[in-house]
Amino acid sequence: MADLSTIFLGIRSPNPFWLASAPPTDRKTNVLRAFRAGWGGVVWKTLGEEGPPVVNVSGPRYGAIHGPDRRLMGFNNIELITDRPLEVNLREIAEVKKLYPDRALVASVMVPCDEDSWRAILPRVEATGCDGVELNFGCPHGMSERGMGSAVGQVPDYIEMVARWCKAFTRLPVIVKLTPNITDIRHPARAAKRGGADAVSLINTINSIVSVDLDRMAPAPHVGGRGTHGGYCGPAVKPIALSMTSEIARDPATRGLPISAIGGITTWRDAAEFIALGAGTVQVCTAAMTYGFKVVEEMVSGLSTWMDAKGYRSIEDFRGMAVPNVTDWQYLDLNYVAKAHIDQDLCISCGRCHIACEDTSHQAITATVDGRRKFVVKDEDCVGCNLCVEICPVENCITLEHRTVGDDPRTGRPYAQPYANWTTHPNNPGAVREAAE
Repeated sequence: MADLSTIFLGIRSPNPFWLASAPPTDRKTNVLRAFRAGWGGVVWKTLGEEGPPVVNVSGPRYGAIHGPDRRLMGFNNIELITDRPLEVNLREIAEVKKLYPDRALVASVMVPCDEDSWRAILPRVEATGCDGVELNFGCPHGMSERGMGSAVGQVPDYIEMVARWCKAFTRLPVIVKLTPNITDIRHPARAAKRGGADAVSLINTINSIVSVDLDRMAPAPHVGGRGTHGGYCGPAVKPIALSMTSEIARDPATRGLPISAIGGITTWRDAAEFIALGAGTVQVCTAAMTYGFKVVEEMVSGLSTWMDAKGYRSIEDFRGMAVPNVTDWQYLDLNYVAKAHIDQDLCISCGRCHIACEDTSHQAITATVDGRRKFVVKDEDCVGCNLCVEICPVENCITLEHRTVGDDPRTGRPYAQPYANWTTHPNNPGAVREAAE
């Protein structure tokens, strides 16, 4: 049976599934329930500095995007960091760590962007016996207006500066949680590394307004008739998180920097995809808030079963394996040819492929053959764009076939052509003689 245990920055956990800093990790009661359910670790909901507690709204804090079957696709929140006193959180962190020494327990921290504030809180956090600290440089609402959260995460110089302070004020591993509300995720990741951070975690939530209440004419959720932007998460953000994770994993400046991935992880497969792109652990929030803590049981069993089937004995056996296959567009093989194929035995003749291709693509699918309603791909027009595959309601009815024998009726050229990319293409005025990859 596959071994799912992980060692991330020296922090051991029985599996790679950690609960992300959020409401599920706000208090001892929740975290104990999570550990009993089987989570490998948690990142305690973000702690603030000592003093008057943070004040959250006492009203709607969440909004959502649902699919046609009411399944949650995207989630939005306007909640701030923990509104519980610092000393209560610290005491509970210490109590939980003593009860579960084999689980990862990382404390998320957010204080004002000045050296004294970080110097004051980090020794107290370290005294709890927790395994590490995660610097919350990502929250896009509420605290960012006060100069914290994404207000710091959007300025690489600030990230580097605070990371350096934290490495000086604590012996614990320092993880920098990155905001996706930035154009190029590589710059804050590089800054974290320059500041001495031991790892990065990403992504935090995305600036968003999920909907507008057309009766009240206000963004939802709204409090007393007025709304604001919040942080977007859930399955809808997974593609963004995967891309940003891959960018850090393959960037020469940050390659090898440990990554704890976050962003729409709902199933074991989601987790495996992030690990294949270099993540050492994965953090989950929305799935737990949607399905409860026991969702981890399916994640653990699914990942273990898949690893057994693939012959992977440990997480490290496949971690990062997909990274070398992430490239820039200019290195894609321009001589690769694929054509769509419709399995007539599976086709239900709904015609969606024809309409989509006819109206919005390359008019490469028939609607009638010999006077009968029939959908067949026209090789002479098909460019292999995959649109018909994606919109077909029947799984595996339409597939893309890689062609290697014969001539392409669309271009008149043989299917079998050597690899060639944009760097060598004759239409490229800056082309070089030999492919760069």
